[in-house]
Amino acid sequence: MLKEGLEGMNVMLRLGVFGAMTFASVTLADGIEPVSDADYATLDMAQLRLGQMLFYDPILSGNRNISCATCHHPKFATADGVALSLGEGAIGLGPDRHVTGENTPEQRIPRNAPALFNLGAHEFTRLFHDGRIEVDPAKTGGLRTPMGAEMTQGFANLLSAQTMFPVLSADEMAGHYSENEVSQAVRQGRITGPDGAWAKLSARVAETAGYAPLIAEAFPQGNTLSFTDISDAIATFVAFEWRSDSSPYDAYLRGTATLSETALEGMGLFNGSAGCGECHAGKFQTDHGYHAMGVPQFGPGKAARFEDHARDVGRMRVTGRAEDAYAFRTPSLRNVAETGPYGHTGSHGDLAAFIADHARPREALDAFDRRSVFLPPLEGTDDWRHLDDPAEQASLRASISGPDVTLDATEIAAIVAFLETLSDPVALKGRLGVPGSVPSGLPVDR
Repeated sequence: MLKEGLEGMNVMLRLGVFGAMTFASVTLADGIEPVSDADYATLDMAQLRLGQMLFYDPILSGNRNISCATCHHPKFATADGVALSLGEGAIGLGPDRHVTGENTPEQRIPRNAPALFNLGAHEFTRLFHDGRIEVDPAKTGGLRTPMGAEMTQGFANLLSAQTMFPVLSADEMAGHYSENEVSQAVRQGRITGPDGAWAKLSARVAETAGYAPLIAEAFPQGNTLSFTDISDAIATFVAFEWRSDSSPYDAYLRGTATLSETALEGMGLFNGSAGCGECHAGKFQTDHGYHAMGVPQFGPGKAARFEDHARDVGRMRVTGRAEDAYAFRTPSLRNVAETGPYGHTGSHGDLAAFIADHARPREALDAFDRRSVFLPPLEGTDDWRHLDDPAEQASLRASISGPDVTLDATEIAAIVAFLETLSDPVALKGRLGVPGSVPSGLPVDR
């Protein structure tokens, strides 16, 4: 049944059709063109099948206890429903994830888990909150990443390259030094090459009998499975599973549906006096730029192991430019009503509250109530170092760009009504869903 369904979708993809119809490109009065098949790459269905298994299989983590889906689960709109995640060493899913006293995480993941919608669209040429990987034709392989020239070549696209990094993070998937052969390789700086961390993970997959037919179909050339093959497959699955262009807003842009009066009012505010559309522009509601908006900073911050601070200066850590301090990439707002908590630290669980504070960031930063933040308990952490340091707060406040805009409750409700029209039931559910089992036989997060 699954194979027949995939074959049918394969035909539709080849024909440029998604869902039950092909949508014409219609430009409406607001100047936004509807999303069309041309916005996405053609997908290989055999790689997609393999990618689905790998996305949900803990086999790619050092200790075989966490998968991509643990922090990007459809149950939580491809995120995990908490401000800052507990990665390797914790157990459970979403807000229920917790530590047990055995193999306890050393720290929280420093940034909120981002949603995965539309990452297969051509215009997404920068990824991660700080854009530390991006398309760059001037670089060998056409990508710029923190690994520089050492980076393995041969990725199908940027999304494929992005999947290579969480498996290297001790706090996300690799595990900590001496716990397993993958984490040891990472600690020793052996990432690429025949004895590197990626090769060790690739060998795990290739040596798991249940993967053999999927690999043979996805990569029929018969060469040794590489980690770029694995990442290409996962990227193909993500691009297919969470393509999001069948929301009420999409139907409105295509001229096949109308929006409520409140939602239309909210759209007017969003693109007008509220100023949201200045950054959240275009068909995916992002300019893909970087902006310092004063989102409250807490948790471990983004620091090297030898650094003793709890700040996260965002884009500045990539560019080294002072003017980029505390600037973060503008997220797409597709399915935003379901993807909270919001902000790069997950500072706000309520969308209306986030909109109000995001519009007047200086005033909001001064009045931020940390009691509203949901952080799973983790002993030994000082989550509020940055918030409790007047100098750090002054630096964050000074970085904020743009004016404060005060919105009343009626205006905020209208903007929320508009943002709710971006919710896509097809993408939120996922097209293939969570598999019943994975070839490794390891537990699947549900």
